[in-house]
Amino acid sequence: MMLDWNEYQKELLATIGKIAQLSPDVVRGYRTLSEAGQKTGKLDGKTRELIALAVAVTTRCDGCITVHTDAAMKQGATKEEIAEALGVAIALNAGAALVYSARVMDAYAAKSNAEVARAK
Repeated sequence: MMLDWNEYQKELLATIGKIAQLSPDVVRGYRTLSEAGQKTGKLDGKTRELIALAVAVTTRCDGCITVHTDAAMKQGATKEEIAEALGVAIALNAGAALVYSARVMDAYAAKSNAEVARAK
């Protein structure tokens, strides 16, 4: 196992509790934002947690991974459903790398054109 995820989650939540004591408005604001999407009722809890896991992977947030894996399992998400959501995250990261590769090539072209113009 790469990490004791259960212990990590316990330690993380304890530390966030300490942050809440120091900056209660910040943590309250985060909770308000986090809970806002649930109020629409358009997505069920399991779908929301599967999306959260995909986003957690793309943002590389270990805390998000442990909290939302736990929540997804409590919402009834299976290992196979989680793996499919992670497949979406993997594909999106590859797609983002491809899109940003195109931006690099565009930047290269713009800089090359600027050099040619200066040389004239």
